[in-house]
Amino acid sequence: MIEVQHLYQSFGKKTVLDDVHLTIEKNEICALVGRNGAGKSTFINSLLGILPVKKGKIIINGVEVLQKKRRSSNEIAYLPEKFMLYPLLTGMDNMVFFAKAVSNKVDEGRIEALLKSVNLWDDRHHVIHGYSKGMLQRLGLAVTLYQDSNILVLDEPTSGLDPIGRKEVLDALGALHGKTILLSSHHMDEIKQLCTHVAFLENHKMTKYTVDDFLQTQRLGEN
Repeated sequence: MIEVQHLYQSFGKKTVLDDVHLTIEKNEICALVGRNGAGKSTFINSLLGILPVKKGKIIINGVEVLQKKRRSSNEIAYLPEKFMLYPLLTGMDNMVFFAKAVSNKVDEGRIEALLKSVNLWDDRHHVIHGYSKGMLQRLGLAVTLYQDSNILVLDEPTSGLDPIGRKEVLDALGALHGKTILLSSHHMDEIKQLCTHVAFLENHKMTKYTVDDFLQTQRLGEN
């Protein structure tokens, strides 16, 4: 589904990613882990085609990222750390607005199913200015899922949430099926709960582990 080969990215003379390799297979949930400033955002922006690739290749579903004309518009969906919703609209109005941005016809049944899946159906007619952070993040997830992409890229989806808000978002993510997910996170508990693999970014390089192997390397590093 996702294959990164010999990826190199830099800003001026500062190298951020150096000969990075990563393969994420269909239906894997891979956590992207690294210290602040390690290059996680650069990697995600490269994957999405926001940053041009300086060296190397990024291939999604067999098609290189640079070949945009050959790629489906709903091939990959992205949930940023802070999703820009419209605070003076209701949850339902936000869903309809973004649904119209990706489709000529709004699927009301799909909107209902998605809002129920993130436990927001009963709050759909409330102006989201009054939503909690957890509710806003779950609404952003529902908007992202409406695109019905097979690949999801989620940038710190529980960032800034209290324990209840985190649980709500994790429950919604845990209920997803048939999705290939790259999840940027620094919470070991949610990585253990959700993910199958970890892509660890350190010193401009990336290493992929199973979750169990990664947790073992962290325990060894603490000794």
